[in-house]
Amino acid sequence: MPSDTILSDTALSAVWLTLRLATVTTLLLFLIGTPIAWWLARTRCWLKAPVGAMVALPLVLPPTVIGFYLLVVMGPQGPVGQLTQALGLGVLPFTFWGLVVGSVLYSMPFVVQPLQNAFDAIGERPLEVAATLRAGPWDTFFSVVVPLARPGFITAGILGFAHTVGEFGVVLMIGGNIPDKTRVVSVQIYDHVEALEYAQAHWLSAGMLAFSFVVLLLLYVFNQNGRRR
Repeated sequence: MPSDTILSDTALSAVWLTLRLATVTTLLLFLIGTPIAWWLARTRCWLKAPVGAMVALPLVLPPTVIGFYLLVVMGPQGPVGQLTQALGLGVLPFTFWGLVVGSVLYSMPFVVQPLQNAFDAIGERPLEVAATLRAGPWDTFFSVVVPLARPGFITAGILGFAHTVGEFGVVLMIGGNIPDKTRVVSVQIYDHVEALEYAQAHWLSAGMLAFSFVVLLLLYVFNQNGRRR
């Protein structure tokens, strides 16, 4: 058993990898999730319900199910795996970018749904005013929609980042347990417990607990202040 009782170099490496993963995933979720949320908020197409259900699937599916199908699709014999190999990129499972793909899919509803709610709350009036001033679609979105939906963007960013930090099942299935490459904090805690290294597991778990509490506290304070305005 290691002599250190706080955080080993391995644990610190897992922390930094987790923060890097959460940052990249959150940025990609904004790029991918914003147009999806805008479409869901504005469309009357019959596909709205199926697309919304697809986005929300990670809320009800076991993470291992998502991880398993990602392994199949991105593996050497899967369609995505064959494409990435043809492009000379190798396969994504058990790599950092494989973790990113799994994290984006698993955290998608935590970004899309707050954004969709924020877009729904804007209503038609601001968009109609912008149209009468001859604002183009892009100008309207960035000058009118984004400022009005700012609380939704903040909530989505916090939830997407925090949810990625706390992932376990998906990242373990798709990334395995490779030090400095795919071993994130949740997997590191699992390793410590398996090795009966309870002191190290305690420090990492306490950090995760404190992080989760602060995230929820910030969300509650932010939402309460928003209602008072």
